[in-house]
Amino acid sequence: MGEAITVVPADEDLLTEYDALATRAFGRRIDDVTQLAGHADIRVALHGGSVIAGGLGMLIAQHFGGRPVPSACLGSGCVAPEYRGDRLTVRMLNDRIRPLQEQGAVLASLWTSSNGYARRMGWEAPVPVFSWSVQADALKRDFAPGDLDIEHGLTPDSEELQRRLAPRWNGTLLRPTWWTAHKQRQHDLTFYRFNRPSQPTAGYLSLATRQHDRHGAHLDVHDFWAADDTVASAMLAFLGRHNSRIPTITFQRTSLPPHPLLLNGLHHYGNATTESWHPWMLRILDLPEAVRLRGWPADLDTTLPIGVEQGNGTTDR
Repeated sequence: MGEAITVVPADEDLLTEYDALATRAFGRRIDDVTQLAGHADIRVALHGGSVIAGGLGMLIAQHFGGRPVPSACLGSGCVAPEYRGDRLTVRMLNDRIRPLQEQGAVLASLWTSSNGYARRMGWEAPVPVFSWSVQADALKRDFAPGDLDIEHGLTPDSEELQRRLAPRWNGTLLRPTWWTAHKQRQHDLTFYRFNRPSQPTAGYLSLATRQHDRHGAHLDVHDFWAADDTVASAMLAFLGRHNSRIPTITFQRTSLPPHPLLLNGLHHYGNATTESWHPWMLRILDLPEAVRLRGWPADLDTTLPIGVEQGNGTTDR
């Protein structure tokens, strides 16, 4: 019988091995492995003393019903190609969740290309998540710039705006203090803030530029936070001003809230295209606590029967 596989927390040496494995498994360097080492619980699987799998886990609350619910946010999971097919992924996911659940996580979330695999383990894709691409000319033509001041960079009240707006939507993260700086380094982001004269920040954008293969560039929107529709319209018009060298503006999957302003404001829908990729998937680890901790309308008084499907195909109410 071969040597047993063990799953352990990663020390500095094991982190270096995991970093190399992630690069080999994904076919490219995964910066999160080292950049998030100080913020994440990192577990690796060992066989014969070598790292054969690994993954990050972070305890970060997600907003549901306007309240933060402790969640195990998983990322950068990988298994060495020569060890795939032996259900090591199942073991790794469970071993990565366990310490975060012990710290209070009642949900687990991840982005994954292995949708069917994750679904068999209890994850579901609760909503469709798309990236939208729109012609810069269309944004410039169809949205009003308004009288907002536009300034480069973020201020403390910009991040306070984000913390105030995020609870309006289900699934948004209660961002840790290190979040913005990490994302700025990861994507080389540029920030712009919008405000009415002598007023606090009312909206902000974070943008990343990618050079086009032949000419011009691509512009990716990573953050789009607006206090109201007037501010959002001015932000869309500002993006349209990039039309001289950027033909298309792409809104990343997590940038736009589920709000109809973009599509409702475009005069010709042919200017917008959508693309789906790895879905956001959610798993409830502790159903009673998840229901208790999320926000509910103060005047709600109802009985909600819930069917819980077990792994053996039976359903409990």
